[in-house]
Amino acid sequence: MTKIIKNTVAVLILISTTNLWAQKGKQEIMYREDSKFIQPTLSEDLIIPILSAEKVKVSKVDAALKDMIQKNNIIGLQLAIVSNNKIVKTMNYGLANIQDSVWVDSKTVFSINSMTKAFTGVALMQLAEEGKLNLDDPISKYLDSLPNTWKNITIKQLAGHTSGIPDIWNSERNMITENNQIALKKIKELPIVFQPGERFGYNQTNYLLLGMLIEKISGKSFEKYLTENQFNKVGMKNSAKAGLADYYKVVQHSARSYTHFRNGSLTNMYEEIPENLRTAAGIYSTATEIAEWIIALQSRQLVKEEKNLEALWTPMVLTNGKTQGMSDFLNGYAIGFYTSSGTGNSVIASLGGVRSGMYIYPKDNISVIILTNSQGFHPEDYLEEIACLYRTENK
Repeated sequence: MTKIIKNTVAVLILISTTNLWAQKGKQEIMYREDSKFIQPTLSEDLIIPILSAEKVKVSKVDAALKDMIQKNNIIGLQLAIVSNNKIVKTMNYGLANIQDSVWVDSKTVFSINSMTKAFTGVALMQLAEEGKLNLDDPISKYLDSLPNTWKNITIKQLAGHTSGIPDIWNSERNMITENNQIALKKIKELPIVFQPGERFGYNQTNYLLLGMLIEKISGKSFEKYLTENQFNKVGMKNSAKAGLADYYKVVQHSARSYTHFRNGSLTNMYEEIPENLRTAAGIYSTATEIAEWIIALQSRQLVKEEKNLEALWTPMVLTNGKTQGMSDFLNGYAIGFYTSSGTGNSVIASLGGVRSGMYIYPKDNISVIILTNSQGFHPEDYLEEIACLYRTENK
């Protein structure tokens, strides 16, 4: 436990949760329960003293984070900032479990949902570097019994969401709870949505097929391949221990999920990632471990060659010569990552569950990771701002 500096200047700051501890060295903000204060409800504001050995100056980054947390009613959060391949700032805030008053700490694992796709993209590039696949190969070269309309779709088009195949994530078809083979049998009977490469269409079926591909080529389960080739290489012990999402699995230090979506008031969010979607959305992790993963990726520990890292982060070019993504800012999609180009400072991004995300700035070698257990929070609205503030304050 970090030593707390005592008996100096008291500063009053308005926050809407628990006691803030300040420390020197690597910038770290940790919120903890303090017996001197009454346990707040989620709607209460407390004025809490912060003790520091010198006059406290709240950074613009911390002020932005505080504002973000309050505006979005975030329950629990982790943040990590990477600069020049070092973790320079972390934050652990709020509650991992409201019912039992369990606080978020550095070991708390969050469901990162579709951020998993970035790890799947790296797995594909690792297999390509080993000569076990070519990203421009048609998926039919490796997987049998595909519809004729799917047979010329490439691995890269699946990874970049330009395949045009139907999306399994459709409750009306009741396929998301099926196992892989049953769900795939049903989806194969549906017509193609658009011609491969014609446009961007975010689609979970793409990553179901990519998971099957990885398992067939490697001879291992997706979880085992990921653990051996990414988690263990990076030292992501909490991620490896948590494994892929399974509602019935007891996962130590896991954050429960909450939402305001149902009726406007805070409710528990039932979350089970079906087996057939765990290659798209199944990882549990921490912000610090994802930061270490980014460092390993950029320092060639996961993808060995510079040209392959560039290929991993190069957006798909459509048949009309343009790129397409989720927004005007994130206007491209590469192999498991969103991309931003033509907007100044290029960004590589991954988002998940309408609550978590990471932005990587290769040119500046800065990355920002935010994980929360509060569905409905859009990290993409804040990641760019936090990165810019950090960059400005640390020139």
